[in-house]
Amino acid sequence: MPRILNARAWDLVDNIVDNPGELGVEVEELDCGARVLDFGVNALGSLSAGILLAKVCTSDQADVTLHTGSIGSVNWPIVQFTSDFPVSACLYSQYAGWEVRVDDYFAMGSGPMRANAAREELFHRLGYTEEFYCSVGVLETDKLPDSRIVREIATKAKVEPRNLILLAASTSSIAGSLQINARAVETGMHKLFELGFDVHRIHSAVGTAPLSPVAADTLTAIGRTNDAILYGGRITFYVRGDDDSIAEIGPKVPSCASSDSGRPFKEIFEAVGCDFYKIDPLLFSPAQVVFQNIETGNVQCFGDVNEDLLRKSFGIQ
Repeated sequence: MPRILNARAWDLVDNIVDNPGELGVEVEELDCGARVLDFGVNALGSLSAGILLAKVCTSDQADVTLHTGSIGSVNWPIVQFTSDFPVSACLYSQYAGWEVRVDDYFAMGSGPMRANAAREELFHRLGYTEEFYCSVGVLETDKLPDSRIVREIATKAKVEPRNLILLAASTSSIAGSLQINARAVETGMHKLFELGFDVHRIHSAVGTAPLSPVAADTLTAIGRTNDAILYGGRITFYVRGDDDSIAEIGPKVPSCASSDSGRPFKEIFEAVGCDFYKIDPLLFSPAQVVFQNIETGNVQCFGDVNEDLLRKSFGIQ
């Protein structure tokens, strides 16, 4: 894995701080010295901002692009994610494993600040942490953090507030929804990790998901962004090792492994009182997963997309 993740993300963000307007982003420097970049809370954001936000989530360890695809007969933008460093890009950085709760403030935190904090069991099991003097984090939230909240994040990330940059976007924004749609590979990687598969066997990964429409409210946005991956996400893993272990674990990886699969995520979410932790964890993965074994040459495919559900979720007439 080349270079420290926080250093890579810092360089990527530092390049846009002086010209945020081109991306529809607003920058606020707090009295504690930290900088908060609004990618889609109060700011409008943009597609370019969403691509950059997704790349920051991965510490610039992945390429994120938009291309034209379709949902049924309807022309539709597709988010594509490509990485030759899927463990570091997805599990050490992109995965939203930091639940930020301070009084009534809530955000889901991702990005390399997680590696500096190393508070999650994931880092201990995979044996990776960082100690870098600067840190970068991404917050999925409907509210920008104030200095009190940022100071707490900085303390846990083991940096001075002046050496912390936070990027924030709501799920219902252009940039916020795009960066979530870029997580098809990440959800597959985390599913494999939770199932006990040796994720270091995965050499490279490619994933796609339809770009979910911007929603008028947070609940609908949560539904659409999740449906994009659960029912429209396709990923390919380039993997080493034996084929038998893949054949055994493969059926458990796509979202159809869950008994909740086949229903719009908004409906599932509302049924459990909008508590993510009450949802079957087997649901959180892409619709289709393909394993290409680069040692044996064999290909194994599991799951399939559900375009009818996507059309319903996205409001496509």
